[in-house]
Amino acid sequence: MNSPNLNSQNLPHPIGPRSREWLKRAAGYALALAGLVWALYDVRPHELLAHITVRDWRWAVAAVVADIMAVTGQGWRWSVLLAPIGRIRVLRATQAIYAGLFTSEIVPLRAGELARAFIVSRWLAVGVGTVIASIAVERLLDGVALAASLGAAAVFVSLPHGIARTAKIFGAAMIAAALGLAWFVRRLGRRPATAPEPAGRVRSFLRTLLVASHSIATSGKLWPAALISFLTLGLQSLAFWLMMPACGLNVPFWTGAVVFFIVRLGTAIPNAPANVGSYQFFTTLGLTLFGVDKATAAGFSIVIFLVLTIPVWIIGFSSLTAAGIRLSHLRGRGIR
Repeated sequence: MNSPNLNSQNLPHPIGPRSREWLKRAAGYALALAGLVWALYDVRPHELLAHITVRDWRWAVAAVVADIMAVTGQGWRWSVLLAPIGRIRVLRATQAIYAGLFTSEIVPLRAGELARAFIVSRWLAVGVGTVIASIAVERLLDGVALAASLGAAAVFVSLPHGIARTAKIFGAAMIAAALGLAWFVRRLGRRPATAPEPAGRVRSFLRTLLVASHSIATSGKLWPAALISFLTLGLQSLAFWLMMPACGLNVPFWTGAVVFFIVRLGTAIPNAPANVGSYQFFTTLGLTLFGVDKATAAGFSIVIFLVLTIPVWIIGFSSLTAAGIRLSHLRGRGIR
């Protein structure tokens, strides 16, 4: 009996890198479209247009200033975390963050994080993995600050049941992540730097992350960085709330802060460029949970997105250009 022909033409082809990239982008855009559809569903066009307006630009300008101060605070925190790796000025770190934000505005799946790591690795003449470790610590500090701030907000605002439950789960996850990172860094990060490098690019990259994380964790920079994390989160919350009186919404600060926290949680998962769709979805959802009608909430979600995002486009593009980086350079590093 002859065996069946098992040549390569009869076998299914595995999904290649380009296909995976396309699937990731398609999933991100699908989520964005779904978010926009929900935010605008059942809202009459004339009602929506009536709420897409800024009633007092003084509040809006104050919101933009607070948002710029928040990004500068992130640059300050990053320069602190990078100190064990290399010295970088606050304005220089802020420039890289804005360049990364601009990249994320036009490239899906939060590619700006890799972009700013690439830029700073060039400036400090260190490996990209070493810089990514500092960004990973940033994200952990952001999560801890967000969880703690949600708990503080619950003292002043009665949280909806679903949000309160999500906050508890998120807080537990952040504690577990912090403890897990501390254990890994303590157990694996103390191996001598002269130890043989592990075989394979992935293991070598993970080893670099652990060593760099250990350097940051043992440098005494975590506590100052954690305090700055609360400062930047407060400025971001303030910027979000200031847009509410700018648009004629009479919402208390702590309620506005909780809505912002909901948006931060909801947009934490990488998706479409600039978080289009998911930003509108979670802003509208958060406001409606606190009694704001959907037409007003949907209109506000569009206005705040444009007012706070356009300055990021302008400053981010200028920062990327000043760094001597073009998007073609980033694509050459796999940032698409």
